[in-house]
Order: sequence, then C-alpha cells, then structure tokens
Amino acid sequence: MSTDRPWGKAVVIGGSYAGLVTARVLADFFHEVVLVERDAVDEDTGVHPGAPQGYHAHAMLARGGQILERLFPGLREELREAGAPFFDYGEGIDYLLPVGLAPRQRTGVAIQTFTRDELERRLRRKVLALPQVRLMPSTRCTELTRDSSGRVSGVMCRSQSDEPVQLAADLVVDASGRSSSLTDWLGAMGITVPPKRTVKAKVTYTSMNFDRPAANDPGHPGFYVAYQMPFAPTVPRAGVLLAVERDRWTCSLFGFEEQPPTDDKGYLEFAESLDNPRLAEHIARRTVQEPTRRYTSVDNQWRPFHAVGNWPDRLIAVGDAVCVFNPVYGQGMTVAAMEAELLQTMLEQCRASGRLDGLARGFQKKVGRLVLGPWTLSTNSDLMWSPKGQPLAARFAHWYNTRLFHVAVKDVAVWRRFVRVVNMVGSPALLFHPSVALKVLTVTSRRRA
Repeated sequence: MSTDRPWGKAVVIGGSYAGLVTARVLADFFHEVVLVERDAVDEDTGVHPGAPQGYHAHAMLARGGQILERLFPGLREELREAGAPFFDYGEGIDYLLPVGLAPRQRTGVAIQTFTRDELERRLRRKVLALPQVRLMPSTRCTELTRDSSGRVSGVMCRSQSDEPVQLAADLVVDASGRSSSLTDWLGAMGITVPPKRTVKAKVTYTSMNFDRPAANDPGHPGFYVAYQMPFAPTVPRAGVLLAVERDRWTCSLFGFEEQPPTDDKGYLEFAESLDNPRLAEHIARRTVQEPTRRYTSVDNQWRPFHAVGNWPDRLIAVGDAVCVFNPVYGQGMTVAAMEAELLQTMLEQCRASGRLDGLARGFQKKVGRLVLGPWTLSTNSDLMWSPKGQPLAARFAHWYNTRLFHVAVKDVAVWRRFVRVVNMVGSPALLFHPSVALKVLTVTSRRRA
C-alpha cells in the first residue's frame, strides 16, 4: 500500500448524499471504495426513487456549503451556472420570524439554494468519476461479517438475481439512511444498541416546483428565499419558497397536525393563509409546474451508537443512519458533511501509523457530540407543540428564543449572530453573550403587526 492510500478497500452501504460525501473522503485513503446501493442508480440519477423526502425543499446551511466546496472544488460555480443562486443570507431572504420580518441587511453569511435532485446528481457524477470508486447498484447488504478478533471484516450482499456475495473490507460505513438495519445486524452479533430516541414532529410537507422569473427579468422579486417560520405553539402553518436551478421555484408548505393540500386550488389557499404573502403571490403567477408531492415521515430519530461500549472496530455509521432531524430546520445535509469532514480529520491522524484499529469507536463517540447541538435545537422546538410537562431546558430555550426574536427584528447585530448560529458557522454561545443576553432579558415583547 502507498503512504498516500495506506488501506485497501472501504465499503459504503448507501449511495445517496451521505454515502457520496463519505466516499469522496475515503477515496483519499483507500485504494478501492465500493458504494453498495439498493436502488438502480447510475451517474445520471438525482433523487432516489426510495427517498421520498428528496423532492421537497432542502437547505444547505453555510457550514455545509463550505465543506462541499472544499471536497468538490468548483461545485458552487457549476451550480451557479445552472441557475442556483449564491447570495448573502440577510440580503436574499424575505424571512418572517414569529414576531415580524427579519432585517434585510448584509450578514456576511453566504448560502446557495438548489434542489436535492440537482446536487445529488452532480455529486454522484464527481464521485463515480474517481478511479478509486466503484458502484454496485441494485444490491442490498444483508449482514456484517467479522474476523476472529471480532473486528468487522466486510458485508454480505445480494443483488436482484445473483447468489449472496461477500465483500471483504478494511472499513465498512453504514450510510443507508433512516431505514438502516445496523441495529439488527449488531444484535445478531451480540451487541446491544440502546433504544432509539424519537421526538415526534407531527409536521406534513407538501411541495412543488414551478417556473420563476430569471434574475434579469423585470418580474424578479428581489429575493431568493421567502420563508415563514413555524413556531410552537402559535404558528402551526408555515412554508418556504426557494429559488433553484433552471429558473424554478421550489415551494414547500408545512402544517402541524394537518396536511397541506396537493390539489392546485387547495395548495394556493393554504399559502394564502400564511402571514408571509410572498409564497402565495408566486404560486398564483406560475405558468408551468411539476407534480405536487406530500411527505409525512419527519420525526426526529437518533440511534445512540456513541453509547455502545463494545462497538466493533472497522465499522462506522453516518448521516440518517445515525440521526434524522425534522427537515424544517435544514440541518441534515450539513451535519452529514460535517461527519465526512470529521472522518477525514481522523483518517489523516491514522495515516501516519497506517493503523485503523481504534478509529471506529472514537469516530462514533465524536459523532454523538457533533449531533447533540442540532438535535437539541430541533427537538426543543418540536417538544413545544405540547409544552406542558416538557423538560425545563426545552421550556427555557423556547422562552429565550421567543424574546431573542423580538430583539433580532430590531437589532441587526443580534440578527447577524442568529444567522451565524443557524448556519452552523458560529457557536450557540454567540446568542448568550452578555451583550445579547441583556437585550433579551430586558426586551419589551410585542405582537407581530
């Protein structure tokens, strides 16, 4: 083995977004990376047929965008040339907080908006073009294999027509998403995973893509995102309008304990019921639209692999196979990119010795710490739909955020801090700095006009 790539083969279970960004990292360290994908995909596939959430609005937070650009240099410009706008968060978003409109001023935080379909297709082409990467489509992994020392040594796979085949590997990565069988596979090996943590979101998404004016068109609205933020328990209806590639809007409407309609008339009427009028205005102007889709499986789910004391070596899990977030907060893709970045850092540390032993358990523990922040943000918000009896920490966070919003709509400096935290380029501690906390504690609450 070369010192550049000291290990032989890595197997990644799942060739969707998390699997692709992980495979990109592994290709720098392994002579061969095998992507085992259950769906019949190729380099031109975008959203998987088995990923219904893929058709709905996706956010790439600034931190995630930075990581992707470093792993895939030039990706941002390719997407921009396809019509995916790149803009300052504060200048490009018509953002309705629960207490009023956010300031439309520069924040220094740049983001890009596109469909999951476009992003995943471009990532897949780039990853499959790497000489180290091989795709096995229409193939399911059925179990893990171990060597005499107890380390994971590979996977058993079955395609639609072939007999089971064993893939030996120096490292196995589960990136198979929320339908992961890893807990069962570990159980078959005598390894117990603590119960999955679940927080019900009770939110339904209904989404469509439709035409939008080009950037140089007189009818361009002057923003790239229009958003009404859901906020428990007073704002149960919400939505987002994203400018995406090929001169289209992606619109997702959200309803807590109700389902935004899929018929054209009902869809528009639901949008008209929102307090941010931008969504309904542009839905009403559409001349071309794509199918309207609904998605209901949005619960927060965390498999606590970090808490498994006898976690086997040479096995790691990433992405939705570990933690699924309510997508309304836009954290999932960025967290998966951060996990890939973490893996890259840890493999760099292992490269000097050429040894992978000990990597897996350490990685999983660090993933647990990485996930804790976004998990807390997402679940604290979702718990407040039924605030009675909820943990004190969740109730305090909700109280603090409510007052913080009252400050942010009037104070650009506080709004900029909020934007940095939401985009994961700043620590949540920014919002508890004494200069901010004093304003939060002394603000006079007012109703949204």
